[in-house]
Amino acid sequence: MGMEEKVNAIIEEIKAWKADTNEELEAYRLKFISRKSIIGELFASLKDVAPEDRRQVGQLLNTVKDTAQQHFQLLIQGLEQKRDNEGMQHLKDLTLPPVPGQNGSLHPLTLTVSRIIEIFERIGFDLSDGPEIEDDWHNFSALNFPENHPAREMQDTFFIEKDPDIALRTHTSSVQVRVMENRKPPIRTLSPGRVYRNEAISARAHCMFHQIEGLYIDENVSFADLKQTMLYFAQEFFGKKTKIRLRPSFFPFTEPSAELDIYWGLESESDYRITKGTGWLEIGGCGMVDPNVLSANNIDPERYTGFAFGVGVERIAMLKFQIRDIRYFTENDIRFLQQFKTVNF
Repeated sequence: MGMEEKVNAIIEEIKAWKADTNEELEAYRLKFISRKSIIGELFASLKDVAPEDRRQVGQLLNTVKDTAQQHFQLLIQGLEQKRDNEGMQHLKDLTLPPVPGQNGSLHPLTLTVSRIIEIFERIGFDLSDGPEIEDDWHNFSALNFPENHPAREMQDTFFIEKDPDIALRTHTSSVQVRVMENRKPPIRTLSPGRVYRNEAISARAHCMFHQIEGLYIDENVSFADLKQTMLYFAQEFFGKKTKIRLRPSFFPFTEPSAELDIYWGLESESDYRITKGTGWLEIGGCGMVDPNVLSANNIDPERYTGFAFGVGVERIAMLKFQIRDIRYFTENDIRFLQQFKTVNF
């Protein structure tokens, strides 16, 4: 049999080949496509062809090679189409709409933190973070809590067993200490994070909650700057008509210190209960950074002044979304969480 007859016979066999399974497709590949296929053997024998006939034989071999490749692609497409058709047979009713995907939603605390960060980033505050397990220096001493001073009893602390100098942080002010240790003024930073206090869990209190604290240190920072910053935050978060007041208070790391209240109003019975009939509601604390704190962190109190503030994220979220029980935030009840799918500050 001449070369042309061999090639035509192979082409006829190629065109007649069908592949309904992966095994049949692989058998085709081994016989016609692989290097050790019958076509591969023909190309290997090309060296034995007389020089004057090699061009014509080479053209015949290229023709059969191209035919084999093209038919191989058709077999692959046909096998894929067959699989698709078999998959469609499992559908009972093709006119039914597809089942929509169940999108998740951001946690209300995540929404609240993101909004607060957005507000303060507009006026130049950056973000800082620190460890949740802290030593006594960063959690207390550097913040003007003298050893054995009653001020330490303001916060019930979770101490680490066998080491009274290590505890779960009671506030994110410890992050501010780390910022002051490693940066020189001007400092303008926001510190969000979890904090821990040994308190009984109830509808209004929890042993683990979230705070966002801010710190601003520079030359000529005044209490007026603090007040305007707090007013800006309150009106951006709660509405342009929001009013604030600052009540004298005590914090070891600020002097003077103040409680920050917003006017919630007395328009409903709920307003009366939540504000105890005053219309005013506390949302956080603030004050001018005590010079002792600046000195403890190697910042010159004669040159620099600053203010600090802190708000409880759960408290803010409860007010914003009218949530009655702080425990809802950590119970992971999907019915509660799904309510916030459409929230957009």
